[in-house]
Amino acid sequence: MKILWSICTLALAWCNSHATETNRPASRPVNLLFIMTDQQRWDALSCAGNPAIKTPNLDRLARQGARFTSFYSACPVCVPARTAMLTGHSIESNHVLSNGDEKRTDAPPFPSFDQILLRNGYRGEYHGKFHSPYRLAMDYTQPVRWLNGKQAPPGCQAEISESEAYVQFIERNVPDRPLQPGQLAMRQGNYTPIPLDENFGKTPKGKTSQAGMYGRLEIPAEFSRTAFTAKEGIAALERLRDGPFTLTISIGPPHPPFVVSEPYYSLYPPGAIPVPASINDPRTNSPYPPNKRERDGAYRNPENIRQMTSIYYGMVAEVDHWVGNILQRLDELGLADNTLVIFTSDHGEMLGDHGMNSKNIFYEGSVHVPLLLRLPGVIPAGTVVPTPSSHLDLFATILDYCGQREHASEGESLRPFIEGKESGVGRVAVSEWNSQSVPGFMIFDGRWKYLCGQTADAPSLDALYDLKNDPQELNNLIGRNPDREKARAEAMRMKGLLVDWLARVKSPHLESVRARPLFGQAH
Repeated sequence: MKILWSICTLALAWCNSHATETNRPASRPVNLLFIMTDQQRWDALSCAGNPAIKTPNLDRLARQGARFTSFYSACPVCVPARTAMLTGHSIESNHVLSNGDEKRTDAPPFPSFDQILLRNGYRGEYHGKFHSPYRLAMDYTQPVRWLNGKQAPPGCQAEISESEAYVQFIERNVPDRPLQPGQLAMRQGNYTPIPLDENFGKTPKGKTSQAGMYGRLEIPAEFSRTAFTAKEGIAALERLRDGPFTLTISIGPPHPPFVVSEPYYSLYPPGAIPVPASINDPRTNSPYPPNKRERDGAYRNPENIRQMTSIYYGMVAEVDHWVGNILQRLDELGLADNTLVIFTSDHGEMLGDHGMNSKNIFYEGSVHVPLLLRLPGVIPAGTVVPTPSSHLDLFATILDYCGQREHASEGESLRPFIEGKESGVGRVAVSEWNSQSVPGFMIFDGRWKYLCGQTADAPSLDALYDLKNDPQELNNLIGRNPDREKARAEAMRMKGLLVDWLARVKSPHLESVRARPLFGQAH
């Protein structure tokens, strides 16, 4: 009898163990929900410590998963950054160096993480701003629209562009406020400009640049560009719910034009918004001297910056609202427990830091971006990771969690740092920009940031910042600094780390950077 009881007990234990294993979320293919914004700086989140903005839904992601505090754009420009994100390779390896390379048909020479998943049993869709060479869009379950109303790229299967689809959406839903010719996606409909707008008080002459547009959007918020993209993403969740799936929802804002509907336009009164501590930086020893793009000090004017930031934060709040709707639908469909959710952005926005606006540079406002990841039961809730990392690491991280680890890239999976299995000591983040007039490389080790010219004789000024003691990046320790010799050891160490990275990724600039004088063109 005892023997029979033992056998039964062991059999029951085996059955229970087997049932537990087969019911674990990890035993099923992990879905991917990749949510991306454009031009959102790392601190435009309340969970990042910003006291002026509220982002409860993005905070929820951080609270339930992991938040990276030192995550950097591979290139602070849209197309190179997005392509590096998709392939896990640097901009030189991808041969995608600027926004103009979006039109290339021969690059990049690598598949995206989505293409790998789609070729291994996943179904998937991409909605919103696709701003990379179109060859990366060829494997989705349904056609991906190109970015705007220009000629479709070779191989494009979409009948209309993303911009044209949005125009049709507006015409169906807001018939009393039609888009006028030339407005399309750039204007997103009629808007009331503020004084910072380049056409404020004037009759517009020719085409208005989206970077010069600031004001209140006169379209109901439920029909904004953000709402349109989010709604399309939610509809895709319904189609893909049987999984495994990969779904990207690529939201355009808070990229210019800086226009937003009520209630978001009035959500953050300008008078309550502090101006950046570095707004009056004279940049006399900066790699980025004052230039004509800054419109005669328009971005050093505190009132202008408060108004600009008010709109920008309103745009982020609108994004947060729709992220909440997306996450709610994921919950309702019973998909949340087995879906890796990632939130990030391609690059940041200066927003008055150093008296500047826009992107393209290696100051924190432009190059430092958010990264949030959530996978219940796998990624520990409330994890904060300070490890330096970049867009290049997303490819390996996604494929790791989705069980496709064998694909090579120039980044590495962030999973060991999330799980505390590796400390990240000695790790660096690198960003690139194809330019001679300003630094072409940035490397950050968690404290020190080194900016270096792209070639031995590039005329750009090099820089070294100690972000621990100088988080505003006001004191370039090298360049024209009369005390630069005191920083020689750190500058040499950081340059050595950059040279090592360039060698690892087989950069064509390796030998030229190696030959560059330590203090650049300061003499």
